[in-house]
Amino acid sequence: MPVLNVDLGDRGYPIVIDSGILNQLQSFQPYLGKGRVVIVTNDTVAALYLDAVESALSPAVDVGSIILPDGEQHKHLASVNYIYDYLLENKYDRQTVLVALGGGVIGDITGFAAATYQRGIDFIQVPTTLLAQVDSSVGGKTGVNHTLGKNMIGAFYQPRSVIIDIDVLRTLPVRELKAGLAEVIKYGLIGDREFFDWLGDHSEEILALDTECIAETVKRCCEAKAAIVAEDEKESGVRALLNLGHTFGHAIETASGYGTLLHGETVAMGMVMAADLSRRLGMLDADQAGAVRQMLESKFAMPVIPPQIPQSQFLDLMASDKKAESGRIRFILLNAIGKAVITADVGPDALSETLCAGEGLCQD
Repeated sequence: MPVLNVDLGDRGYPIVIDSGILNQLQSFQPYLGKGRVVIVTNDTVAALYLDAVESALSPAVDVGSIILPDGEQHKHLASVNYIYDYLLENKYDRQTVLVALGGGVIGDITGFAAATYQRGIDFIQVPTTLLAQVDSSVGGKTGVNHTLGKNMIGAFYQPRSVIIDIDVLRTLPVRELKAGLAEVIKYGLIGDREFFDWLGDHSEEILALDTECIAETVKRCCEAKAAIVAEDEKESGVRALLNLGHTFGHAIETASGYGTLLHGETVAMGMVMAADLSRRLGMLDADQAGAVRQMLESKFAMPVIPPQIPQSQFLDLMASDKKAESGRIRFILLNAIGKAVITADVGPDALSETLCAGEGLCQD
């Protein structure tokens, strides 16, 4: 199996990427430890893959399961408490390993439960969406939402391994696939112009889930994410670049109501807004700003126009973002496609124009 490594010393871990490995005991066995195992999933993924994973693990370990409701609107402390209740009622100890079988919501909830149950137990990420495979399953960000902000409660807590079966993407709804592709395109925008161009050249094959193209896409994103996490685990520097589009996107997601728009959809909108703001500040030329929107909107048919949100609400939500410092909003902006920067030096007029641009984003 192709294996990448997240180099964090004694907290490092492998990322295994292959086809047809979800129902194979050898995919999991090196990371199971000596205790019992609990699979945490949601009702959508459970119907597709829970039996296969339980069957794979049951010859080697005692396996339990927790099925949560599907959706971002359930990414809250009550879901974490439901996991605690199950673990405590069934007397699971500190040798227990949790298996997060699902997308980014399940991975974040399960990781946070693992980080906090009995002051920390092991967990394995088994991402079943493209967004989770290329982004949220790698790097140890765990947590839940609050009504006043996304991902405001959580911890950095690394998994024991990340097991990625690209075959599961074939059961992913097209909308979810495209939402994941927003995070894929982000990697090209922040640091790899060649990858950005490659994605545009292979958009049809990627949307058709061509095995070779999807495998290459996932591998390149995981390589980039692993390198950034190894350099800056807790987002004190370069890792913040991974938040391109997220300051705008999180505000859109919170204002719209969790679950109304997919996370990746709001990131796509946010990246177009970031490109537009970069253009207005004279950092990014108009052609490249337009290319960002064209890639998302034309090549991959993603939504790029945010819903109408009062500017005061937009600014308040962005000011409450985790990346804000001393009351100043920090933005990830573009000097060029493939060259992202972190800055809080954004004039109010340019920001206001971007927030009000609507259909005119990235367009003169």
